[in-house]
Amino acid sequence: MTKTIYSTRFLLFASALLVFPTHAWAVDWGLKLEPGMAAPVGDPQNRLFGPGFGASLKGLIGIGRYLDAQAGLTFVGLPARPAAPSTDPGGAWGLGVGMRLKRPHDLPRAHSPWVDGDIMYVRTGPLDRFGFTFGAGWSAALDEDRRLWLGPFVRYMQIVQGDHAGADNTDAKLFIVGASLEIGSPHRQKPKTIECVVAEASDGDRDGDGVLNSVDKCPDLPGPALTYGCPDRDRDGLADVADVCPDAPGPISNRGCPIYKKVVVKPDKIELNEKIFFAWDKAEIEPQSYPLLDEVVLALKDNRSFRVRIEGHTDASGPDSHNQTLSEGRAHAVLEYLAKHGIAPERLAFKGFSSSQPLEPNDTVAGREANRRVEFQVHLFIVGEGENK
Repeated sequence: MTKTIYSTRFLLFASALLVFPTHAWAVDWGLKLEPGMAAPVGDPQNRLFGPGFGASLKGLIGIGRYLDAQAGLTFVGLPARPAAPSTDPGGAWGLGVGMRLKRPHDLPRAHSPWVDGDIMYVRTGPLDRFGFTFGAGWSAALDEDRRLWLGPFVRYMQIVQGDHAGADNTDAKLFIVGASLEIGSPHRQKPKTIECVVAEASDGDRDGDGVLNSVDKCPDLPGPALTYGCPDRDRDGLADVADVCPDAPGPISNRGCPIYKKVVVKPDKIELNEKIFFAWDKAEIEPQSYPLLDEVVLALKDNRSFRVRIEGHTDASGPDSHNQTLSEGRAHAVLEYLAKHGIAPERLAFKGFSSSQPLEPNDTVAGREANRRVEFQVHLFIVGEGENK
């Protein structure tokens, strides 16, 4: 019954850490699970019990970049050795509080060695005891936001037995070795600060607000000068001046663009990972290419400041006049598909190039196949304040 009460209290505490949203805390938080193999190292425990199981569940609250306060529950279970006087296994439950010193999780390299220590209230059978632990480990981030960390650990645990009549009064000493899994606050790597251009007195600044006329959206109306902390419309941690997709949040590793499966958004074009298939010698899109074009639609909806010119190309087979008509027709067919699926027509343009821009020589089957294509070229424009995106 006592064990059940302690387990229930701790589970309620751990659940509270997960239920409260991260932004409700002024500091970082985390929840760590440490399963492993436990073995007694002191006499007489190592004669009575063999290697068994040990585990800890801890809640963490950051009180600085390098230091965490922690509280948690530890369990150790040891089987009796065959030659021991009793066949009863050894077990202990402990509630502890302590501190952890770690390498900050927001530093450039995503790994974190750590050491910690706890003082504990320990329950062994019917007895209440005092205990303490010291641990050390190393963990590495498993995801880009650095919410999940995994790595090995080793822990020394000592249960102070005290003076109890009729009981073993020797301190129990154990080592626990295992893996540590931690989940907590995100620690997305911050990009290098991009400095916005600020005018000197001689650089041309009509309204005197400290911003160059060439980059001042309101050159005749004074406004706040931006030095560091450039605008970031989509709040993905990458400034608009360096963000290829300033209206759609995406990881810094992908230049601020969402990660799509079939297309790649680049500074000057939307690159297709698959070909668009058309009916033979016609400007009719095959249904197998609809998923690809649907993802192009998604990329354009995510990035409402993109204007796109759709370019159609053919190989050199057949008359040039026919190829010109075919390349224009296929490019226009793609434009119509995008427009029917919610992309404003004024954001779209098309052009046919016939066979004038081959990717490969036209004297092979593979070359002619590569030259029959539709390309997307992206044009960016700046949306003024109050304009419809």
